[in-house]
This record gives sequence, structure tokens and C-alpha cells, in this order.
Amino acid sequence: LGSSGGILTVGSHLSASTLPGIPKTAAMVKYSCEAKIPSKSCKAAGSDLRVHYKNTYETAQAIKGRTLRNAQAYLEDVCQKRRCVPFRRYKGCIGRTPQAKEFKMSQGRWPIKSAKI
Repeated sequence: LGSSGGILTVGSHLSASTLPGIPKTAAMVKYSCEAKIPSKSCKAAGSDLRVHYKNTYETAQAIKGRTLRNAQAYLEDVCQKRRCVPFRRYKGCIGRTPQAKEFKMSQGRWPIKSAKI
């Protein structure tokens, strides 16, 4: 990495299409820890998705730690409104539903677009 005139550059080769003042990144996303069993785990990342961030966050937290088949069945139930996604962090102005009792919560929704992605 080099610095020239306040602009961060990566290497000595810059294309003509690079906008001034916008730094280029040297690497892709770095994860904080590696999986204990890499063959039985997966990592996912999304950008520029046409879904609400807060709904997607809560959906991802709801399926974290589940097996693949269990997560797929759960998301299918969410799409058919048989089970809800509990809203734990972003829960302002979220309505209450009895389906959230499964997670010892009272607030939940059915974010169908986030569940389909």
C-alpha cells in the first residue's frame, strides 16, 4: 500500500477508470473466525440486495446454527406464515404475535422477501 497526496493506492498500477479520492481495497471480506468443521459449514455475504437490512438481519439470526434441512424447512414455514421470525434487536414498532412464544419472545414478523433470498 502506498500513499500519494492523501489518496490511498494499492500497488503501483491504477487504471484510468479509477475515481480520484476513492481507495481501492486490497482484499475481500475477512471473517473473524474459522469454522470448527469447514466441510459442514458455510459462509454467506450479500451486497446490493433489494431487501430490508433489518428484516434480513433478524432472519439470518433466526437460522444461525441450524442444519441446512432444518433452516430450509423453517424458512418455508415463514413464507407460508406458519412460523414467525422473532425480532430481537430491531424490534421498535414490531407487532406482537403468539407464534413468537416458540422463541420466548413476543414480537415477530414474517419477512418473506428476506426468507426467499
